[in-house]
Amino acid sequence: MVAAVAGGITWAASGDAPRVRTFEQRIQVVDGPKNDQHVGLDTTFFAPAGGGRAPAVLLAHGFGGSKDDTRDEAERLARHGYAVLTWSARGFGRSDGEITLDSPDYDVKDVRQLIDWLARRPEVRLDGPGDPRVGLAGQSYGGGITLLSAAYDRRVDAIAPQITWYDLADSLFPDATGKGAALPPDQPALPDQPTPTDLPAPTDLPGGVFKKVWAGVFFTGGASSTACGRFLPSLCAMYQKVAETGRPTPEAIATLRRSSPSSVAGRIHVPTLLVQGQSDSLFPLDQADGNARAVTGAPVKVVWFQGGHDGGDPETARVRDLVTGWFDRYLKGGPASTSGGSAAETSGGFTVTRTGGIDSSTQRVVVTAATAPRYPGLTGTARRTLPLGGQEQTIQNPAGGSPASISTLPGLGALGGVSGFGTGGVQLDMPGQSAAFDTEPLDAPVQLTGSARVRVRVAGGPATLFAKVYDVGPDGQAEPARRLVAPLNVSGTADVTLPPMDHRFDQGHRIRVVFGTTDMGYASPARPASYRVSVDSPLTVPVDPALRTPPVPLPGWVWGLPAIAVAAAVALVATGRGRRRRGGERGDPAVPLEIVGLTKRYKNGHLAVDDLSFRVEPGQVCGLLGPNGAGKTTTLRMLMGLIHPDAGQIRIFGEPVRPGAPVLSRLGSFVEGPGFLPHLSGRDNLELYWKAAGRGEAYLDEALRIAGLGDAIRRPVRTYSQGMRQRLAIAQAMLGLPDLLVLDEPTNGLDPPQIAEMREVLVRYAAEGRTVIISSHLLAEVEQTCTDVVVMHRGTLVAAGPVAEIAGHDGSVLIGTSEVDRAMSVLTGLEGVDGAEPYDPGVLVRLNGSGPSAVVAALVAAGVPVDRVMPHRRLEDAFLTLIGEGS
Repeated sequence: MVAAVAGGITWAASGDAPRVRTFEQRIQVVDGPKNDQHVGLDTTFFAPAGGGRAPAVLLAHGFGGSKDDTRDEAERLARHGYAVLTWSARGFGRSDGEITLDSPDYDVKDVRQLIDWLARRPEVRLDGPGDPRVGLAGQSYGGGITLLSAAYDRRVDAIAPQITWYDLADSLFPDATGKGAALPPDQPALPDQPTPTDLPAPTDLPGGVFKKVWAGVFFTGGASSTACGRFLPSLCAMYQKVAETGRPTPEAIATLRRSSPSSVAGRIHVPTLLVQGQSDSLFPLDQADGNARAVTGAPVKVVWFQGGHDGGDPETARVRDLVTGWFDRYLKGGPASTSGGSAAETSGGFTVTRTGGIDSSTQRVVVTAATAPRYPGLTGTARRTLPLGGQEQTIQNPAGGSPASISTLPGLGALGGVSGFGTGGVQLDMPGQSAAFDTEPLDAPVQLTGSARVRVRVAGGPATLFAKVYDVGPDGQAEPARRLVAPLNVSGTADVTLPPMDHRFDQGHRIRVVFGTTDMGYASPARPASYRVSVDSPLTVPVDPALRTPPVPLPGWVWGLPAIAVAAAVALVATGRGRRRRGGERGDPAVPLEIVGLTKRYKNGHLAVDDLSFRVEPGQVCGLLGPNGAGKTTTLRMLMGLIHPDAGQIRIFGEPVRPGAPVLSRLGSFVEGPGFLPHLSGRDNLELYWKAAGRGEAYLDEALRIAGLGDAIRRPVRTYSQGMRQRLAIAQAMLGLPDLLVLDEPTNGLDPPQIAEMREVLVRYAAEGRTVIISSHLLAEVEQTCTDVVVMHRGTLVAAGPVAEIAGHDGSVLIGTSEVDRAMSVLTGLEGVDGAEPYDPGVLVRLNGSGPSAVVAALVAAGVPVDRVMPHRRLEDAFLTLIGEGS
């Protein structure tokens, strides 16, 4: 029996889009192996915006989520003409029950009864009595229930599971037989031998391996005050035993397999769109491959996109359009073009998305889609054989499996690419724990699409190993390919299937295969051991020549440029005389910067800059100071031609500043934070930027020498600390060695030693005859770095001049000495001294009744050398006084 308790009726709308009626209700279901558990599911029904009867879509959420996670997509589909039902799965959100990992005895039965409920709704189209026209979609945990429901309920008409599993046991507890199957003596394996899916019991394995981080995420995702949280107690006990022993039991394997599409392979007969992430260490691409083979007698389309459980580009718009187009074709029976998709995109086949350069109009990475008429599997439609070099190597498994190599940080999303580890994308192979084998430099590019294979020989085993693939550039820098790992148990000789991926290896690069003994994401044998590893075959690389990537279209603004240019020319001719009358005359070409009467008011009425005038002379390091809202950044943006002033003029080396003015080529700038492509090295980022700028000689080596990045310039930017990104941004601003360098908060994110280094960089740059302008809040650093300052407050000029003149004197003296600590001990508590503090190049002393001579005498009497004495007031004190006067 299914009972529905009606809740409130609400409306949802977005802009001018049709309004969507929503109905909140608890649907009572009966499930369990004996059909004796009564559970209330929290659901929301979205009526189709067009009215009448429409096909229905059930949207399932991911693990740890609830129906609220799918609300935006539900409203979008409802506006597109679908009846949509979302629900919180048992054990999640406000639904009753316990988490059972998409069990056929529980979750699948729940979905069957939700479909029964849809069949009684007047808004839902029926194919027959009790049989609604219905599709299912969901990600991860929701993708699993989508596939299983299609196998158990023949009323399901189309499905679109995303980033989900084929075999949950293999995903959480991978073992040797699926990745590195031992070979009988003298029996070669075929290079395109499919990965076996029938795995022996774990008791037959030489070493336990399980994804300890991902398993922890799964089995603590429903945590509450009890050890088992909202899990079915038997599942919680199963995980606790596995976590304690490091090995899955046969019962655990059987339970997880029953919640997997692998258990119903051959029973799914509906059109299936499989969307799998290329950045996914939980459910890699081989899981989608298994699901593609599990569907029979119906169209299957496989899509590999850039995102996944480990982060990456989610390609939200593309994926949504694919799902909508799929349902349009197989639920509505209409053309896919209603949602922007093409017939090719919804009739099966294979699509893989790839990065395709940078859109110069937005500075964003362009993602393109390569398509083929059929899915080739992980072995490709063709193969390249590449010899691997490298002698037999001895590697160690450390006691306790620690320290462990790092490939990614599973379960932490974008942190998988966190910087600061000093290696590419958190990839770190511990010395002595890994063996590496390289191809020769490639004579032509290789686009690996699928799983490469190689035969490996291990002496001293059985051994638990972790296989990875690297892309090695001509300079020897190795980049991990997708940061994926294939765990395997090997004894003797085995054919190894490497992590599936889509990756282009450029001409001149080498492919490196690495076998390690540890990985932070996995539990592995704790007993210390030593193995000798060698490769016994070339590397077999799958390729798919049928995949075609359309050329990246030119941005729309390119086509409009001729018309824009004509209109601009007419406007310039018509207003040229007026411009000259408004002060477009040239100034002194020897003056790096001159600002006269600059004013900017925003549309909301805020006066950001008010009649500002100052000039900066050659060789100065000028600090632009002011509290938040003083107008500093607005001034800098007008200086670079990014926004137009309402009045006044800016001249650089005598030339008026306008958008695109040639004189701007003499300006290098860094404003409002660095932005770089994380997967490229620092050097590649700089070279790409300079090519896009289309200027003359870059003087790259000189800029890098001044910025002092050292060997870090060859590493991916994603491995950089904040300080290193700042230094790279400074180097980018210095490309071409511009005569005027403008920097906004260049020391953000730097620690004190890095700030001192940055100070030297800027002083050194100006010492070579150029001019530097710095906007900063660190007044002590400005005082030590700058020769001159310009102080702004509420958009107006408060003061301008040399630092010494602005700071003036307030009864403090700066005593130069090389023995700061001894000087501080003498001055502390000295009568007539209010306080003292270290201040390069000595000690800053605040006097109160005592004279400078008495202080010097006390220091000399104590044996502290004194180099010089001068009156001093901190710039910070002068700044606060000036701002107070301007308030």
